[in-house]
Amino acid sequence: MKIRPCIDIHDGKVKQIVGSTLKDNSKAGPRENFVADRPPEWFSALFRDHGLTGGHVIMLGPGNEDAARRALNEWPGGLQVGGGITAENAPYWIDQGASHVIVTSYVFHQGLVDAERLARLEKAVGKERICLDLSCRKKDGDFFIVTERWQNFTKVPIGPQLLRELSRHADEFLVHGVDVEGKCQGIDRELVKLLAETTPIPTTYAGGARSIEDAHTVLDLGNGRLDLTIGSALDIFGGTGVTFQEIVEFNRRHG
Repeated sequence: MKIRPCIDIHDGKVKQIVGSTLKDNSKAGPRENFVADRPPEWFSALFRDHGLTGGHVIMLGPGNEDAARRALNEWPGGLQVGGGITAENAPYWIDQGASHVIVTSYVFHQGLVDAERLARLEKAVGKERICLDLSCRKKDGDFFIVTERWQNFTKVPIGPQLLRELSRHADEFLVHGVDVEGKCQGIDRELVKLLAETTPIPTTYAGGARSIEDAHTVLDLGNGRLDLTIGSALDIFGGTGVTFQEIVEFNRRHG
């Protein structure tokens, strides 16, 4: 297990946002925990220099392409990219230095898995370059995948059969627990257990981590099978729960 870095980009800036407040129709805008005064490429260089691999560059809405490009160009092959990815533009982002493209809304189209789109994506960049984003929220006792910057529920619950089928077309999964994302109130233990018991390929959980103890909890509950992303609690993102050095040391011991 390792802790993976993240670079969330909104309005061209690196931010940490409470996931459930990211809505297109809200005049108030999302609730921001942190807005960086450093550019995204500074964070890429930091992660590169400390060997934090497999990180995610997420474009939260349109207008973030230039910022994402700069982050990827700083460390070719060291980061994945997501946000508005389609079969048509996925090769471009691989050319810009992304190791994988992260995809949700394009594949989970109109509330269901669009097998045709998934096949086109796989043909465009290859299974080994695809990370499917299965970020989810709980409804009626199940975790349902959500799309369009986590605003819309699909009809697709996360379970063993779904993960087995999708694993045939992807190299990794990324799963944000959206209901706890950005709140620094602890991880979603139920979701972590579900993923650990059912995922057949490398999977990263994100959401709610508030201390390095949460990383040890994911290590234990996940039987070492899940990676973790820590965002708002991290000191380089204005948090007070986890230091960057703690992450580096954790990865040296467990990564």
